[in-house]
Amino acid sequence: MALREATLEEGTLEECLDEINEFVQTLDRYPPWMIALAMRAHMEILLRALLDCDMCTRQELRSFVRELEKGVLEEDEVEIPHEFARAPTHEKTRAT
Repeated sequence: MALREATLEEGTLEECLDEINEFVQTLDRYPPWMIALAMRAHMEILLRALLDCDMCTRQELRSFVRELEKGVLEEDEVEIPHEFARAPTHEKTRAT
């Protein structure tokens, strides 16, 4: 998402991701679905604040959400952390 007048004065995206990952690991007493719901609520508030503070446009938010959806729902070879993986209920068959 392109934010107007965005600056990265402190740290980098990678450092921010590392810190968020470290924090999420401390939430191990909660099931992954609960963490996802809490993060969704938090993201709604954060995105609304970005919009209300004119840091992005509605169209930029729509694009961001579409990219997020695409990234989540694509069926590429994505490695899922073992703590989030479920025992498969059925196997997909792929044509070779």
